[in-house]
Amino acid sequence: MSVSQHPDAAPARRIRWSRWIASGVALVALAAVVVLVARWLRTLEPVQEFLASYPGSYELPEWAPVGIPGWLGWQHFFNVFFLVLIVRTGLQSRAEKQPPALWTSRRNRRRRMSLTVWVHLALDALWIVNGVLYIVLLFATGQWVRIVPTSWDVFPNAISAGLQYASLEWPHENAWVTYNSLQQLSYFAVVFLAAPLAIATGARLSALWPRDAKRLNALYPFSVAKAVHLPVMVFFVAFTFVHVVLVLATDALRNLNAMWASRDAADWVGFGIFALALLAIAGGWALVRPAIVDRIAGAFGDVLRRGR
Repeated sequence: MSVSQHPDAAPARRIRWSRWIASGVALVALAAVVVLVARWLRTLEPVQEFLASYPGSYELPEWAPVGIPGWLGWQHFFNVFFLVLIVRTGLQSRAEKQPPALWTSRRNRRRRMSLTVWVHLALDALWIVNGVLYIVLLFATGQWVRIVPTSWDVFPNAISAGLQYASLEWPHENAWVTYNSLQQLSYFAVVFLAAPLAIATGARLSALWPRDAKRLNALYPFSVAKAVHLPVMVFFVAFTFVHVVLVLATDALRNLNAMWASRDAADWVGFGIFALALLAIAGGWALVRPAIVDRIAGAFGDVLRRGR
């Protein structure tokens, strides 16, 4: 009897759907409570004084560059492109009980892994190269000052910006000149904390890690990397979701122009580039298929697909 014909399958699906619906309702209710509490807090005089003193952002140094350069838009696209596929292949590899295909290195026959894992690692490598290029350009052009705090005022201003977001009264800002402090701390955490954690834990979990290095493995246990890697991925997904929602909810056309077209304008150019980027990401998703993956992976090793 197939899984779809099993008498317990339908009730199990209904239970799962009920849990998802209940979770969704709970999240909406929690969000409503947060908004109401934030709006009530803003009626209090001490809170109003705090918001007046810390509007949500602080002035950058006088030498800070103004505007978003074109290279940052390309970096943004490739970062999103690779991350989407990395998350997809990462989840696929975790769900695989019996991999449909295996990849074996021609140089070291002991180095064998699921083909899905190989694709995941190949995408990781491209994402890291893109990230290294981003860091180099960030510091070479002075753009680092936009995401690295240069004043302790970043913390009260971040609290202020968070309260303003929570009350649905967005912080007054000009992202072309500077990000608000909550954005700055978030971007700093993504670039300098979450990304290195993802790389370090992913390397420990990969088949490329030296299994015979007993002292190194004792210092950096597999279980530690496994416990951290998935939460980091969840953080990236959550950050991306919130980021996209806020971009579209707060002057969407101007935000998309700045991010994708390097223009301080409110026309539809940035939206058009954003739409093309989404099509490219969807195309990349569609191209991760056996006929193409086997050919690419076969150039770097031997691919054995089960059933052939």
